[in-house]
Amino acid sequence: MRHKAWYMAGALCLLLIFVHACKKEGNGGSGSTAPEPYTLQLPAGFPPPVYNFSQNPLTKQGIALGRYLFYDFRLSRDSTVSCGFCHQQFAAFGHFDHSLSHGVGGRQGNRSVPVIFNMIWQKEFMWDGGVNNLEIQPLTPLTDPNEMGVDLKELLAKMQADPKYRKRFKDAFGTEEITSQRMFRAITQFVATMVSFNSKYDSVMRKEPGVHFDAEEAAGYAIYQQKCAACHKEPLFTDLSYRSNGLPYIPGLNDVGRMRITQNTADYIKFKVPSLRNIIVSSPYMHDGRYFDIFQVFDFYDHGVKVTTSTDPLVKNGIPLSDMEKRQLYFFLNTLTDKTLVKNPALSEILIE
Repeated sequence: MRHKAWYMAGALCLLLIFVHACKKEGNGGSGSTAPEPYTLQLPAGFPPPVYNFSQNPLTKQGIALGRYLFYDFRLSRDSTVSCGFCHQQFAAFGHFDHSLSHGVGGRQGNRSVPVIFNMIWQKEFMWDGGVNNLEIQPLTPLTDPNEMGVDLKELLAKMQADPKYRKRFKDAFGTEEITSQRMFRAITQFVATMVSFNSKYDSVMRKEPGVHFDAEEAAGYAIYQQKCAACHKEPLFTDLSYRSNGLPYIPGLNDVGRMRITQNTADYIKFKVPSLRNIIVSSPYMHDGRYFDIFQVFDFYDHGVKVTTSTDPLVKNGIPLSDMEKRQLYFFLNTLTDKTLVKNPALSEILIE
């Protein structure tokens, strides 16, 4: 009986060791812990996000890795350009000081840098909708020779050779393996946290105590509802459609807009309708960044529209705006600035070791 008891105790000990080893393996090896789930605060009154989180659930470690990747200049060919270099937080993750995107070696693109907040409510990305998956979107700027210009295989090999990157991927995904899918999913997790729904406008819509539009903001809101809301629909302040707004064509850029994707001449010089959220802090405006002042945009719609065969019927006769209406509209658009987005330390640039 004593021998049998010793045998059973030994077997139980071996079983416990096996279970413990399997648990460690499932957590990515010695010293690893499972990534901690992260709950994203979503606004009431918004439609459900269209991004499918089931294959890429948010975790604190995944978001942290995405933030690290987003601000790492080493992801570009010559280590001079990061995602955050073009998508500047203070400009609502647009690019404040250049009309067109620019990248490694001083190269320049032919479109302005779009803002990237509230991306989880979009199905298509870029000005022409040329990317239809949020996880794949980073591939374009990473490999574009006018932006980050990196060879993806070389980048992954460089990251795999970095022990600090291996640890960050292990923390986020359970093992040290670094793949493009994991990299893109981590960046997506970080970008998913760039949500904007805490402007003064939002506080007014939520009927928060003591918050209301002043007279000029209220007048501007009425003008917006009458003259802008058909394309810039609440609450996202865009209907995410592609339209030609009558912007005069600039020779040399050779940008045919949405037609490049669809090969349909009806889509000639059509571009995605941008959100008006954070519009005052996210100049320059238009797909080619030609306007740096919102009043230039007002003037364009008032008397600068050039009609072509694809110009949207809503703007082909212009949008008349008096000087008073421009002023009031400006004050309303200021209420769409979300300071919790542009000043959120959790989204800010971090020091890359």
